[in-house]
Order: sequence, then structure tokens, then C-alpha cells
Amino acid sequence: MEIKANEVYTAQEAQKLLKVSPSTTMRLIKGGVIRAAKVGKQYRIMGKELLRIVSPQIEDKVGKIYNKGRQWVHEGIDDDETLKKR
Repeated sequence: MEIKANEVYTAQEAQKLLKVSPSTTMRLIKGGVIRAAKVGKQYRIMGKELLRIVSPQIEDKVGKIYNKGRQWVHEGIDDDETLKKR
């Protein structure tokens, strides 16, 4: 399937094109990595946004957002384990 720059895609279509989970798609949208317009209760994404997300320049930004979220989860887990040891 080809991504067309001037085509408008739903979040579900973007998910299929990028081959990621629904939660990853929403995390990318809400984190500002993918710019999207909310129409009613659904998001609409321009094809050029999807093309931009798969470019090498954006890869670092996506990794930083992912690691920030992962670090936040681990901080909560580590805090709980520290409390259990006391």
C-alpha cells in the first residue's frame, strides 16, 4: 500500500500503513510526533505527515518519546520495590 502525500487518513488507516499498534498510533498523535486534526471524535492525518514519520530525521524524536514513557513506568515500579524492601 502506498502513502499518498495529499490523501487524508484516519488513525486506523495510519496504524495499518505504519504497521504499529493502536496504542502506539495514539501515543504518537498525542505526543505530537504525528500532527493530526480531530474531527468529531476521530483523528485525520495527512499523508505527508505519515511520510514524514518514516523519514530518518524523525526516528530520534520518536525514540526519545518512547524512552521517556518507559522511564516513567520504571520509576513507578522501582519506587514500589524500594518500599517493599523497607
